[in-house]
Amino acid sequence: MTTTTTTTTTTPTMAGTSATASTTASTTPSTTVTGGAGGAAGVPAARPATATTTGPAAAAAPGSRIPTGASGPYAASAPGPGILPSASAASAEPATGSPHDPCAHGFLPERPPVRSMIGTWTRLDAMARAAAIVPDREAAVALVERAHRADELSALRQRVSRLSLRNAEAAAMRIAVIAVSCGWCGLDPQAPAAREVADGAFLDLWAAIAHRIDHDQFVALPTLALHNWVPERKPRRHIPIDQLARTEVLVPIVRWAPEGQPLSRLDRLMLAATRLEAHGIWLFRLAETLAGRSPDDSSTPTALRRLVRVQHALRAQLLAEAAELTAAPATPQQRAVLGALAEQGALEPPVLQAAEAVLGIGGRRMGEGRRQMMRRHLPAQHRAWLSAMDRHCAPVRTLAHRGGPDAAIYREAQESLIALRRTYTALVQAAARPTTGPLTAAA
Repeated sequence: MTTTTTTTTTTPTMAGTSATASTTASTTPSTTVTGGAGGAAGVPAARPATATTTGPAAAAAPGSRIPTGASGPYAASAPGPGILPSASAASAEPATGSPHDPCAHGFLPERPPVRSMIGTWTRLDAMARAAAIVPDREAAVALVERAHRADELSALRQRVSRLSLRNAEAAAMRIAVIAVSCGWCGLDPQAPAAREVADGAFLDLWAAIAHRIDHDQFVALPTLALHNWVPERKPRRHIPIDQLARTEVLVPIVRWAPEGQPLSRLDRLMLAATRLEAHGIWLFRLAETLAGRSPDDSSTPTALRRLVRVQHALRAQLLAEAAELTAAPATPQQRAVLGALAEQGALEPPVLQAAEAVLGIGGRRMGEGRRQMMRRHLPAQHRAWLSAMDRHCAPVRTLAHRGGPDAAIYREAQESLIALRRTYTALVQAAARPTTGPLTAAA
């Protein structure tokens, strides 16, 4: 006769929670552990329990949710255990991305941006659309002053606290369009000196929106590009936002060219930056894979080779954008907007900053202060992720001072990043001034 006893034990998981496992002992040697919150069925009891992580770490691991077509250069290897504080225990279900999870959707917003605002905020919507197509800065400033005299700005200011975070980000994009159109992109809305240059009521609204989204310096490419697009047609089914931005035809919400006319170079540059971010999701996942790895780990050179292929693919994406961008129209006002943003260092794509956090300084020699200046236009949670990558990828960066095949792969990754940045810089230059021909592959 076979006697069976069942005991229940509690095993701590990685996140500090507890998982309950049932152990069945009998006269036969088929003892197994049936996983609860953190285990997997059929794991021998003699082996230690293995936690499955979600969040950034799990998104780069095999078996996690990766959009269709995640093969070839984009396949990421598994990350090291406990590489970031965001790694936590999870069930055996496929990982799903949480808001602002770089491995889920890069630095793209969690959901597509708000196409049209409602209620009193339609006035801000209309003001941004009008400011984007004015012939010069004086006309944009006149729009703001007219709204001030009509008490529209103060009415909006009183309603900021009622906005959801998603709608507040939509309002921030429209504030950013107005600010750069007026030539105010370098201002601090709370500085007393700013009131000598810009409209006071607009500065109050600007500051209130910045407080609502907890981001002071949002007038830059991450807001102007990543929150200013929608798919031209509504997809028939729900797909991840990075896949949506890669596979669908995108159109700007606030156009820098009048309705009925072709998209301007500024429009196309901002959409190109959005598509670059969407294709760069694989780079974020490989960054998580490399975080915490030893340079001697056998998976490190594999991840670096994949990183090289991803960066080559991103560069090819930019080159593909060049022909349409250089053929698009551009007005002096649009070129002035681009020049002002470039002068403030406000045209940095987040995906390039992520690559530089992994590989080091990349294409430029900058100190810590300069690096933080380049990141100030990102939300706090994105800056924190980049700082974590700076720390966790430091062991991999020691390959720069070594010899051998692994060090050669690391240097190849740095060189491909430098080439990618130069190609992006050439694209910005093509948008900012008239050019005689398309961007060349040698850029």
